[in-house]
Amino acid sequence: MSKKILIVEDEEKLATLLKDYLKQAGFIPSCLANGLEVVPLVREQGPDLILLDLMLPGRDGLEICKEIRTFSNVPIIMITARVEEIDRLLGLELGADDYICKPYSPREVVARVKAVLRRSGNEATIQAEGLVLDKSRFQATLHGRNLDLTAVEFKLLAYLTANPGRIYSRGQLIERIYLDDRIVSERTIDSHIKKLRHKISDVAPEEKLIHSVYGVGYKFSPR
Repeated sequence: MSKKILIVEDEEKLATLLKDYLKQAGFIPSCLANGLEVVPLVREQGPDLILLDLMLPGRDGLEICKEIRTFSNVPIIMITARVEEIDRLLGLELGADDYICKPYSPREVVARVKAVLRRSGNEATIQAEGLVLDKSRFQATLHGRNLDLTAVEFKLLAYLTANPGRIYSRGQLIERIYLDDRIVSERTIDSHIKKLRHKISDVAPEEKLIHSVYGVGYKFSPR
């Protein structure tokens, strides 16, 4: 089934160009130009991915992204003409899955859309660096050996593995792993990460797949 892509862009020519390229790539694109209309439409229609411009009339893209993350994990790619590092970091800290800086190639945007959808999709199996994660059975193996993970450990490892190299704060991981609004401390994430590392080390002592980034959070990387 074709994926629905919501383009939030107030520059009409850019929005039309992106819409044409996405349609040619087999997606079902739609466009909005006013920031105030985004959240109600996302709640009502549930797009599969949002291309969200940072500077919009009515409401800022970062505010929109933050509110959407209170009720949905829909993939969001921020599009911005601001190249300052703080804006890039803010966009990702508030829950964006990727960002693209203007000027951009429409082909690059289509490629990034496909990549983000692959990472966040509902594939039954994730494979990376000797890991095989079977979502249907909540089973994880490393080099053919069972890691014997709990459900929370599995979800945490699956999320990190699906987004290699991406750094997530503890707060972001709590939001993505615990979807029932329960109160969970950041120390709980640290505890799960510690147990995951032990289980990985028991199977492959030489492997260090989950890395701490001091003062920020965690990432999955084979290096």
